[in-house]
Amino acid sequence: MTTEFLAAEVNSPTHGFRSYVESLLAVLAETPDRPVITTADGREVTAGEFRDSVYRMARELSGWGIGRGSTVSLLSGNRPEALTARYAANLLGARAVFLYQGMAPETLAHIAESVDTELLLIDPDLPDATESLLARARPPYVLSFGPGPHGQDLLARAARHEPRPVRSAARPEDDWCIRHTGGTTGVPKGVRMAHGPYQDMLAFGSLGAGEPPRFLACTTLAHVAGNIADATFLAGGSVVLQHAFDPGEVLAAVERERITHLWLLPPLIYRLLDHPGLAGTDLSSVQRITYGGCAASPTRLRQAHEAFGAVLFGGYGQSEAGHITVIGPDEHRNMSPEGQATVGRVIPGVEVVIHDERGAPVPVGSVGEIRVRSGQAMTGYWKQPGLTAEVLRDGWVHTGDLGYLDHQGYLYLVDRLKDMIIVVGGHVYTSELEDLLLTHPAVAHCAAFGVRRADAGEEVHVAVVPAPEHSLDLDRLRGFVTRHKGAMYAPTGLHLVTEIPLTPVGKPDKKRIRAVLGA
Repeated sequence: MTTEFLAAEVNSPTHGFRSYVESLLAVLAETPDRPVITTADGREVTAGEFRDSVYRMARELSGWGIGRGSTVSLLSGNRPEALTARYAANLLGARAVFLYQGMAPETLAHIAESVDTELLLIDPDLPDATESLLARARPPYVLSFGPGPHGQDLLARAARHEPRPVRSAARPEDDWCIRHTGGTTGVPKGVRMAHGPYQDMLAFGSLGAGEPPRFLACTTLAHVAGNIADATFLAGGSVVLQHAFDPGEVLAAVERERITHLWLLPPLIYRLLDHPGLAGTDLSSVQRITYGGCAASPTRLRQAHEAFGAVLFGGYGQSEAGHITVIGPDEHRNMSPEGQATVGRVIPGVEVVIHDERGAPVPVGSVGEIRVRSGQAMTGYWKQPGLTAEVLRDGWVHTGDLGYLDHQGYLYLVDRLKDMIIVVGGHVYTSELEDLLLTHPAVAHCAAFGVRRADAGEEVHVAVVPAPEHSLDLDRLRGFVTRHKGAMYAPTGLHLVTEIPLTPVGKPDKKRIRAVLGA
């Protein structure tokens, strides 16, 4: 396979579009000696080194036939090369697909095959995951981020190239990635995300995160942490990488590295709040903690506001619809500890309506499906025109989320349509039940889920992690639910667990909970 590359000369864009990668590389070029990445083992990478590595890798990938319309899939941990490779592929006009660590090998293989992967890039530090994937799916080419048993060493090959600038081949309508849903309810769906909308969405990524921002990537770069890393670089900031989320290591890194910005799903915020090292950690550098991705407890958000200060920025978004709402620090200060936590107000340029199951608008305060119209919406689902037509209708994304708007324009999420538990007498919204349980002093974490009976009916079950130094009386907890929400919400099954398992992107993994509990 030749690696001779002439794209800098032949890919001159005549369409007038500047991709997010070109914008990012231009910022890096301004201060080449400035450290922009600190790896998990403490190594620093300068802006100039990082920029050069993107150009070198783009030249190498082009030699393998990667260009506009190609698919490059990545199976990698949080290492600089995961960013370098994505930027290089996107610069060439190729789409990136992220294979999340922790997904079942069969699911990873299905994703790799379904997106027509031409080149698979693997992390040599993930030999077991790589072995399992390649045993089930073998793309035409496999390269490795360093020496290893699978594929040639991409880094060594790329180092042979001169870091001459490479012009972008991407157009605004081209996919920059196919992002797959979490897969907690079945095989993940591939959401096609275009360059044009992504460029616009990055403007929200690092606002209020410091000048310049310093972001701690303690969750996978394959998801939101990767987006915030992009926004951080564009804002002239730097990124500190960690292999995975560990509350003690996160707190230590915040103090040691003077972190200004964190992205955390609500369950991870709770783990920080419960960690004994929190009280002794210097958090004075933190200016923004962004959270989202799943429902949040108002009780715990109030605790977070008291612990971290006025730094919380919540929001609601979907891969299918983009960024939808935002809630800032002042609104957290006034958040009621009871009821539901709002996800904020709709951001400029986005429209939200609430419709009932017949498609009719509902009154203010009434629950219905959230529908969104936005320039950030997905192009569609990869190779699923029927499902695309079902979700994208007349310019509106039918989110599948249930919620309501109040008279002040605040949006409240009630549940996913598919997460409702249908019981005798009506519907149980799992997030409402979880919010209630988290107000109980003996409950640290919980996850509510439905279990189907032999007669096809459903029962309400809850996995509960006791709060430190508290004992849980399950009968009393069931009575607590009955008093506050009625018998319909009273769990048939209450399960004491030591932790709530999370999906690879950090959401409660209810499919796994059912399997572990035999429910």
